[in-house]
Amino acid sequence: MKPTNNLFLAALTLAALTAGAWAQTETASNTPPAREYPPAAAAAAAPPVTAADIQELRDALAAQQLQIQALQQQLQRKDQALQQIQSVAEPPARPGPSQMAANSSQPLANVANYSIQEENVAKPAPDQEAPQTFNKEMEGPLTIHFRGINITPGGYAAAEFVRRSSALAADVATPFNSVTMPGASQSKVPEFFGSGRQSKITSFVDGRLKNVDLSSYVSADFLSAGVTSTSTSTNSYTLRLRQAWGQVKFENGLSFLGGQIWSLVTENGKGISPDDDLGRTNDARPRTIDSSYNVGFVYTRQYGIRVTKTFGDKVALAFAVENPQATLTSHGNAANYLLGEAGASNSYNTAATYSFNPSPDIIAKVALDLGFGHYEMFGILDRFTGRAFPCVESYTITTTTPPTVVVSPACPAATDAGTAAAAFNSSKSGGGIGASARWNFAKRVTFGLKGFGGGGVGRYGPAGLPDVAINADGTVHPVKNLMGLTTLEFHIGKNLDIYGYGGVEYAARTYGFDPLGNKGAGTLVGYGIPNSNNIGCYAEAPPSTTTGSAGFNPGSLANCTADSRVVIEGTAGFWYRFYRGPRGRFQFGTQYSYVTRNTWSGYGGLTQPVTSGLEPHGIDNMIFTSFRYYLP
Repeated sequence: MKPTNNLFLAALTLAALTAGAWAQTETASNTPPAREYPPAAAAAAAPPVTAADIQELRDALAAQQLQIQALQQQLQRKDQALQQIQSVAEPPARPGPSQMAANSSQPLANVANYSIQEENVAKPAPDQEAPQTFNKEMEGPLTIHFRGINITPGGYAAAEFVRRSSALAADVATPFNSVTMPGASQSKVPEFFGSGRQSKITSFVDGRLKNVDLSSYVSADFLSAGVTSTSTSTNSYTLRLRQAWGQVKFENGLSFLGGQIWSLVTENGKGISPDDDLGRTNDARPRTIDSSYNVGFVYTRQYGIRVTKTFGDKVALAFAVENPQATLTSHGNAANYLLGEAGASNSYNTAATYSFNPSPDIIAKVALDLGFGHYEMFGILDRFTGRAFPCVESYTITTTTPPTVVVSPACPAATDAGTAAAAFNSSKSGGGIGASARWNFAKRVTFGLKGFGGGGVGRYGPAGLPDVAINADGTVHPVKNLMGLTTLEFHIGKNLDIYGYGGVEYAARTYGFDPLGNKGAGTLVGYGIPNSNNIGCYAEAPPSTTTGSAGFNPGSLANCTADSRVVIEGTAGFWYRFYRGPRGRFQFGTQYSYVTRNTWSGYGGLTQPVTSGLEPHGIDNMIFTSFRYYLP
């Protein structure tokens, strides 16, 4: 209701009351008295109007004026509140002047009562209940209310840079398993990259249907590169899908979710749901500027279907099937195995490889919120399949007459050497278990611990260690992995957060003996081979001139196997918010990280003298800064 209409209504009501009073007075004075038969005594004369009567009328009018002013203020407050309410029915019709005049005998206070009642919105029928958002935190000036749902766009614009002491040719996402060895030319050259590619676009949609909450979330950034993307001109990097999921929540605690999302192994802040009761993101990711987060943080972001059941606000259980993949590192093997192929041109990246997967990754998780601390336990089961070719590897003994061709015992005949005869599929199961705990002290300090270990789970850590290696016969063998992360965060006031993380990821030696290797002399194959040749990890090589553009091809280190044994990172940083309010959020952050990549020891290979173990390691010091504006 507009203030002008309020004034008009009050004035009209007052005029109606005054008109009624004047009508009664005029009737009493102008209408002659009826004759009585027999004639009655003459009516007594009306009492004269005194000064006291005039003063009483003035006081009444003044009181009515004060009441009108109070009514106007009250109606203005109600009008402001009404503008924030979603109307689902038309308000009752306002009575016209004639109806108000007919009710003029009522006290003026009834006008105030009527006006307040008029502001009440009629409630819909139960089956037409208005959608109610549970996303009050995200809802803001940009929220769009459309056909019973709330659409809240969001995201931020980021201006960031990274400086590394050893070049990796990488943006703000650090490839930890590529930290260079001491002899690499890149380890002697620092690098600086400025970037806006971590800028994020998000959209959160939520609504309510009877007793069911419906929500969906989509987010994207620009940390991907198309085949035409460069940094030399327009920085034309491609949009990258981060998350795209839909969720159904029932009041009995059961929920269903599907789409691309943070894996169920990713730690939550409370419960298991990807968003909390206010619609905010509910994962416990490190607050780093580095979009690879911190070594030891367990996560993936991939397709999944998830079922979750909560029991009050203390216990939550979840089960998920998620997209599988396999990362591979193996040395010394013959070309007697197949694990996958390059991506198809119409759907995947043709420059990347994709493993053949017999089944999805299966993950189960329980979360406990017991009043002090948040605790999680989870397990994962994955499976790997490769195709082995036992006849591919062979060697010839020339000292016999005729020369003897030796092949694997699994090959049907020596005449099948070098062919795909007797090829077979080999499948191995992997998986692991993990747990985490997170405590908040006085809402100012957060301390957390997380550990995860198993076989074939390397890709769930940001260091990118391998899931599998290859046995001598071409079959797959899961690599044992361990990961750990310590978290310490300080929340100082509303504007300053200080954080520190320490993480580690480990990949065990996984190797075997191949009697057919090295022309029948035998050799070790697999990951982290004890007699691997690491001598060349300390010797710088000149730039390569065989491929690519001159000046952009660092020399490859010869005789440097350098399989990662453990990757360790320590990080410290802060975020300071200059402004946080209805117009968004401006914040600045700085991060320092120290990374070391320690490799498995080797000697000099079979052709080198066995003296002492060589265990080279690479080191990188990194500084990040970020300035971000978040949409309200």
